[in-house]
Amino acid sequence: MHGDSDKADEAAPPAGASPAEESAVESGETASQRSSSQPPPDPLATAQAEAARLKEAWMRTAADFDNFRKRTRREVEEAKRNGREDLLRVLLPVFDNLGRAIQSAARSTDLKAMADGLSMVQRQFVEALAREGITKVPTVGKAFDPGMHEAIQQVETDEHPAGTVIAEIQPGYMQGERLMRAAMVVVARAKAEGAESGEGSVEPAN
Repeated sequence: MHGDSDKADEAAPPAGASPAEESAVESGETASQRSSSQPPPDPLATAQAEAARLKEAWMRTAADFDNFRKRTRREVEEAKRNGREDLLRVLLPVFDNLGRAIQSAARSTDLKAMADGLSMVQRQFVEALAREGITKVPTVGKAFDPGMHEAIQQVETDEHPAGTVIAEIQPGYMQGERLMRAAMVVVARAKAEGAESGEGSVEPAN
């Protein structure tokens, strides 16, 4: 009985305590009771909450990446469009001069003047491309290079070393080190032993 009296004395507010102090003592008892009676966290609920958080973070990352991809695509397309416009501005004067040369040729009977006019337009075209970093593939007099040339004929001749490009059928073009179009060429080949002298025979390229 004495022990029960001691416990009652500990839980009871001191004599002369104010109502606020009495309420604090009662609240402390209630919080202690709730703490001792509260169940531990549910592992499944914790895992589900973490999974929801990670899913939301992943969805935000995916949306950011999709926006980045769309923005990059727009920038690439805009760069291509600007590049085409810049090249067109460079080539328009060449087209203008070509039109003038054609009109002049229709009225002129001087073949040399026409040829000179067309040659001038061709030079202007080549110079315009060179300013944009586009150059012609070297052909005549150069050794055949399968990386830049496409042989459409081989001609037996002893006037040129075998494997030398002796004629250009269609020019090729490069942009820097990148081949844009291979040049179509005619390539020399050694005469067959015992072949009669005269005009070299023409054979299609293999």
